[in-house]
Amino acid sequence: MISVTQLNGKQYWINPHQIELIEANPDVTLVMLSGKHLVVREKPEQVIDSIVEYRRRIGAFKNEE
Repeated sequence: MISVTQLNGKQYWINPHQIELIEANPDVTLVMLSGKHLVVREKPEQVIDSIVEYRRRIGAFKNEE
C-alpha cells in the first residue's frame, strides 16, 4: 500500500496495483481500475516514486523467503 493525501489533508493508503492512470490537470487525480477518482496533494512524480519503492519492498520480501 502507498500513502496519498487528499486536498483536505486526509491521508489514505491505497493499493498501487489498482491505479489505472494519473492525471494532472492541474490537480493530480488518480483514476482507479474501479472507476473511482481520487484527487491528491502529491505530484505525479511522488506517486510514481512511492509505487516504485512499494514494488521494491515487495521484491525484497519475496527474496527473503
